[in-house]
Amino acid sequence: MMNLLSLESSTETLSLALQTEAGLCTFDEVTGPAASQRILPEIQRLLTQANIQLNALDGIVYGTGPGAFTGVRVAVGVTQGLAFGAHLPVVGISSVLAVAETAWQEAQAEKVLVCLDARMGEVYHAAFVRQADGWQEVLPPMVCKPQDVPAVEGTDWLGAGSGWRVFEQVLSEKYSGQLVSVRPELMPKASAMLTLAQPLFAAGHTQAAHEAAPLYIRNRVALTAAERAQGQTL
Repeated sequence: MMNLLSLESSTETLSLALQTEAGLCTFDEVTGPAASQRILPEIQRLLTQANIQLNALDGIVYGTGPGAFTGVRVAVGVTQGLAFGAHLPVVGISSVLAVAETAWQEAQAEKVLVCLDARMGEVYHAAFVRQADGWQEVLPPMVCKPQDVPAVEGTDWLGAGSGWRVFEQVLSEKYSGQLVSVRPELMPKASAMLTLAQPLFAAGHTQAAHEAAPLYIRNRVALTAAERAQGQTL
């Protein structure tokens, strides 16, 4: 059993998980922009709860996005700082793959259409099919308008992620007859990321702290003054 800390802040929810020999400690809360203030105190609380020091961990798992620009930077920046100071290797897991794994753990879904709300009338989209040794990426992560999501083959797909709540009608029409259910509440969870990261740590497929980096699939990382005045967010 590896001692691993996992952090994901690419959405409105701050998700943390700490796995040690003593068990699993988690934190999942809708914090919004306050994630940057909450993340370090909550990590310290989990470490204290598990009675373990940061430098006793085997590594840190971080969410790469795609997701909110500021939120992704929080996870990457905190990971870099903690891992550098404690000399720990890191592994990055995409938010869309984390949604697929969450859908498997909570709904036993083997075919997952991930749509996360990307703001600005768009979604982060990807499709995954479960294999014996993990997940096959059928459609890679992309950002697009909900009416422009790419087609998939077959039926029994589960729609997961916040985009299904915001754009449920459009997306359900696009995939008419192919969906077994829609679960908008399934979001990238740090505990699911631990499951995905363990074989990577075991195989030595890790990064040094300074190599931690976000996954950007949207070119724009800032809003105009007019867009900010309208209350838009990235």
